[in-house]
Amino acid sequence: MGTLLNCSRPFLSPNLSRLSLSKRRIQLQNHHYNHLKRLPFSGFSFTNYDTDYKLCGFSSLASQPSVDSNQRNGNGEKLRKPISELWLHNTMTRQKELFKPKIPGKVGMYVCGVTTYDLSHIGHARVYVTFDVLYRYLKYLGYEVCYVRNFTDVDDKIITRANELGEDPLSLSRRFCEEFRHDMAYLHCLHPSVEPCVSDHMPQIIDMIKQILDNGCAYRVDGDVYFSVDKFPGYGRLSGRKLEDNRAGERVAVDSRKQNPADFALWKSAKEGEPSWESPWGPGRPGWHIECSAMSAAYLGYSFDIHGGGMDLVFPHHENEIAQSCAACSQSNISFWIHNGFVTIDSEKMSKSLGNFFTIRQTLHDCQETLFQHDGANLKDSIPSEILNCVNKFYDDFKTSMSDDLHTPVVFAALSDPLKTINDLLHTRKGKKQECRINSLCALEKEIRRVLTVLGLMPTSYSDVLQQLKEKALKRAGLTEDQVLQKIVERTAARKNKEFEKSDAIRKDLAAVGIALMDSPNGTVWRPAVPLALQEHQQVIS
Repeated sequence: MGTLLNCSRPFLSPNLSRLSLSKRRIQLQNHHYNHLKRLPFSGFSFTNYDTDYKLCGFSSLASQPSVDSNQRNGNGEKLRKPISELWLHNTMTRQKELFKPKIPGKVGMYVCGVTTYDLSHIGHARVYVTFDVLYRYLKYLGYEVCYVRNFTDVDDKIITRANELGEDPLSLSRRFCEEFRHDMAYLHCLHPSVEPCVSDHMPQIIDMIKQILDNGCAYRVDGDVYFSVDKFPGYGRLSGRKLEDNRAGERVAVDSRKQNPADFALWKSAKEGEPSWESPWGPGRPGWHIECSAMSAAYLGYSFDIHGGGMDLVFPHHENEIAQSCAACSQSNISFWIHNGFVTIDSEKMSKSLGNFFTIRQTLHDCQETLFQHDGANLKDSIPSEILNCVNKFYDDFKTSMSDDLHTPVVFAALSDPLKTINDLLHTRKGKKQECRINSLCALEKEIRRVLTVLGLMPTSYSDVLQQLKEKALKRAGLTEDQVLQKIVERTAARKNKEFEKSDAIRKDLAAVGIALMDSPNGTVWRPAVPLALQEHQQVIS
């Protein structure tokens, strides 16, 4: 019956490449799996499943080393304990749960990718940046991660768009796959371990449909194959919908041939002018949902740690995936269903986060320039206690926030204190005279850089990023750099002539359009900033 009869491991070898914690401990358990074991799958033929990621490129990986609470470094300072906990919101159980992988030290994660019929939009960016941060943070915690993100390159929308443009559907899809990869690179998203396409996995999709039919959970109608939701008593657990309230699949019209209006297509018979593949039911192509079930099983097996996507995929896509996968293998079991959503925080933290977007790279650029000037200096081994406390507090805030369901806005808010300290050390008289000033700048810059790297925000060059931000700020303000520099000359002259009202007006006018002036003993420079109107608007809506 093909490889899907063996639920023991993946059957394809991928070409691998890229606010406070809850005080109440929530016992981690898989309610979904425990429920499924009690369901009446009479007459199904299943084999046992052995959780195994052999074909995902996993190698032996020791668990994180423990650190004695009294262990100290060469300066007598206590060593930090490794981060051992991560709490994630599980859509299936509707609560935060302590993340524990099925295999110690290893994580299998599948995220539903784009349907490649057009350019990506901001909603796509939000989804894949979210899971890129999760991917990076899992790696930062020491896990070996197999991250699978697919391309849906066979779909009704692709065919419709290709017909409109007079283009081959697969050719159009390949073109937009490349555009998506460019977008992800621009967003600094890491490459997944593997990016499978539907068109390359027809044998696996067909095998899975065969298994579902053999287990009595699907039926054939005139060359089409439909999944019977009535044969899966657990249908609706993820979304919380009752079967009688469900509509037919959102991507297809209601079909009177269905036994239940909520039944969905596993295989669609070929139509003239559409791409098709041979199958036991005649030529055709797969339905939308079956592809992810088959590809996730191909690379991660039927039982793995994380399945994710946008909140809009909870129903019907992920609900149908669960039904299909369990119908093909009774021991199909995903520990965490994760869906990204909007984050709302109080106005103070929101305004800090918005401002920090600009402040981080202004400040780090200036810090780097100062450190370059002292490159090779004989740095001492210690830093002042107040700087050490600032660094450790930022690290603790980062650890606590990220471990609480990746609460990144709080991390950005926590950047304010170390950034202010760096600015004081760089620009104030008191800061410039501080003992171990360069050591302090090194420690602060290193900690911020480490956090930005985990978040995928670390630029290859502070100077290049600052220049890009300047160009965007000038375009938004409708000014040229020469015009800004001329304003600086006029303001300097006004200050020299003690025309402080005029100098203040120049500074305020530029700040209103997102151009901030910074005075120093060496003169005045400008930096991109959040326009005043946008800051005020942000406070109002919060």
